[in-house]
Amino acid sequence: MPPVEARAWVEVDLLALEANLALLRARARGEVIPVLKADAYGHGALPLARFLCQRGARRVAVAAVGEGRTLRRGGVEGEVLLLGSLHPLEAEEALRWNLVPSLSTLEAARALAARARALGLTPRAHLKVDTGMRRVGFPWEEAGEALRAVEALGVRVEGVYTHLATAGEDAAFVEVQRRRFQRVREALGEGYFYHLENSYGLLLHGGENVRVGLALYGLVPGFGLRPILRLLARPTLVKRLRPGDRVGYGGEYVARGGEWLATLPVGYADGLPRGAVRHVRGPGGELLPLAGRISMDQTTVLLPGPLPLEAVFEVLSPDFGPTGLLAWAEARGTIPYEVVVHLSRRLPRVYRYGEEVREVANS
Repeated sequence: MPPVEARAWVEVDLLALEANLALLRARARGEVIPVLKADAYGHGALPLARFLCQRGARRVAVAAVGEGRTLRRGGVEGEVLLLGSLHPLEAEEALRWNLVPSLSTLEAARALAARARALGLTPRAHLKVDTGMRRVGFPWEEAGEALRAVEALGVRVEGVYTHLATAGEDAAFVEVQRRRFQRVREALGEGYFYHLENSYGLLLHGGENVRVGLALYGLVPGFGLRPILRLLARPTLVKRLRPGDRVGYGGEYVARGGEWLATLPVGYADGLPRGAVRHVRGPGGELLPLAGRISMDQTTVLLPGPLPLEAVFEVLSPDFGPTGLLAWAEARGTIPYEVVVHLSRRLPRVYRYGEEVREVANS
């Protein structure tokens, strides 16, 4: 069971994470790099990093120096790759925390080299190459020139990578990017750690060294992956409504009389998409309709009958059904990533491996 004081919490299934990782490794010809940016997309970066490193992950990837610092402070010793593009102002902190930055500009490379000399360290980095996404990276046509300039500064370039812009959407442009990256690889030669594919790239086409986020967390239907996260809550109040009782802001739900109502202590401040959630699952797995609007901190649900305050409701399910992340995302016209990263940090995270609770992380 979760902590006795928890009235609402997020539960992360480490067995499902382990199964997803095994499936992805079976598809890849090289290394699978877990992407743990944005607190592992709301799942909790530090507990997952520790677990994944125990399962053989040689390196993990984050987006920001602060995210890497959190992993180091939490005892993660493997390689931590900073995705995106290093800002020159971040060079010293990246070095001090033994993070491997991505370089997209010579300004950042110069700053990294200068701070490394001052600290007596050897700067390491990956070179980011822009093959068509146009956000960050050296132009792919200039990759050889950029590599020589960066290495001339004394920076040890260990990896070279790009990012697919349309995997799962526009296969023709994926192939354009692949051809460009292959030309980069031919120009630079072997001896570097090349990585290209993301989740959909791997699942649809296979790949060598891959970076996975969406697939790792089981948010891609149809490939045997399992979502690893669910949101659970206990009611803070259960009562019977009288005829004419109005529920919630605006009084949109008007009771016929005799209905049972549960108030769950989660709302849009916890990440529930206001106006998009229509049902939750009751203690027996049954679909229960919401009554009235979702509030900032509370949600009201119609019950078939009275339930004790100890009853556990599944507000967000680890599946692709009507109470799963995919349904939430589609109802909002967005992607599961956006929904899950907005799950509130005030909700404790409970990490289960089967029936064993491995860790509880409170805000």
